[in-house]
Amino acid sequence: MYAVIATGGKQERVEIGSRIDVELLGAAEGEDVSFHPVLLVDGEQVTATGSALEGATVTGRVVGWSKGPKIVGFTYKPKARGRRRFGHRQHYTTVEITGIAAGAGSSGTRA
Repeated sequence: MYAVIATGGKQERVEIGSRIDVELLGAAEGEDVSFHPVLLVDGEQVTATGSALEGATVTGRVVGWSKGPKIVGFTYKPKARGRRRFGHRQHYTTVEITGIAAGAGSSGTRA
C-alpha cells in the first residue's frame, strides 16, 4: 500500500516504513505528525477522488533532521563594481511513515 501526499509545496510517494525528507517542521524528535492533504491512496482499491480522500490520513514519526546541498549564488552589476556572493543550505525534517489510512468512503477502481 502506498500514498501520495503534498508537503512543503512538493508531492511525495510514501509507503509504510519509508523515510522521507520534508521541509522543516516545528516538531520535536520522536513526535508524531500527520500529513494533509492526501492526494492518492493505493491499496486493494485506488482512492483518488476528493470526497473519498476526506478521511484519509498519513501519519509519521520525526526521526531527525538533515541538511540539503549547499547552493552558492553570485550576483553582480556590470560597470558598477557591485558584486555579491551568497550561499544557502536548506534544512529538512526526516520523517518515518508509520501508517496510511484510507478514507471511510473509499470507493474506486484500479485503472
